[in-house]
Amino acid sequence: MKVFIIGIGLIGGSFAKDLKRLHSDAQVFGIDTNEAHLDKAIELGLIDEKLDYNALPDADMVLVAIPVDVLVNELPKILDAVGEDTVVFDAGSTKSLVCKSVENHPKRRNFLACHPIAGTEFSGPEAAIENLYNGKTNIICEVEKTAFKLQEKALQLFQDMGMRIRYMNADAHDKHIAYVSHLSHISSFMLGKTVIEKEKNERDIFDMAGSGFESTVRLAKSSPAMWTPIFEQNKENVIETLQEYILNLESFKKMIEENDFEAVYEEMNNTNKIKQILNGIPLTK
Repeated sequence: MKVFIIGIGLIGGSFAKDLKRLHSDAQVFGIDTNEAHLDKAIELGLIDEKLDYNALPDADMVLVAIPVDVLVNELPKILDAVGEDTVVFDAGSTKSLVCKSVENHPKRRNFLACHPIAGTEFSGPEAAIENLYNGKTNIICEVEKTAFKLQEKALQLFQDMGMRIRYMNADAHDKHIAYVSHLSHISSFMLGKTVIEKEKNERDIFDMAGSGFESTVRLAKSSPAMWTPIFEQNKENVIETLQEYILNLESFKKMIEENDFEAVYEEMNNTNKIKQILNGIPLTK
């Protein structure tokens, strides 16, 4: 099995790690505009060789793990290059524009639109970890547009890696992911910004920061180069979620201003049901 990974960072590198563990006979090739990433990936044993698009006709599978703004431009070129029996799948955090970018491509049947809900705040091939995908959900969109025999090939590998499969249309994916992922990152970035600005005048603030602050602001360490295009592509849904979030923050602030701490308690108590909703979801360390 010849597998090409375009974009050798956390997502692509972790996929390569598990692929090599599960299929020792697989040949894994890397394509990346960052030569240092490719060299490091070879050094770490994530890939066997670095190649380019000219080698794609020989691929059995291609994972495209690059920022979504680059993805919408590169995906048609990748499909142009692959063979008839190659399955191409992505790991992008937005799906509507990605799917539209190839909706009329003659090899649309070769593409499986995916979003594995997995990752950490770190980036680059050094960030690759084993079993990143085990127990995680992989959202697949417009599955009916992918050739069935190519679907089967990709789905078998996803199942080998321990992923849970969920099917969704692209617009629904982007709406839902704005709430459970994109808003979380914005909240983390803005919390980090608020504390950094305050720290200019109060040097002891970080000495007082505990595990609660650390876990809440963890996502602010994520790559801006990856997340800015995500917010741009999912702009309408992100704005809608932000509006709702800001209203909730303003309401909570008003309760405190008015000394309505019974309402504060009730607000938090009602939100405690999130424990039941999230029960069983594995957290990435």
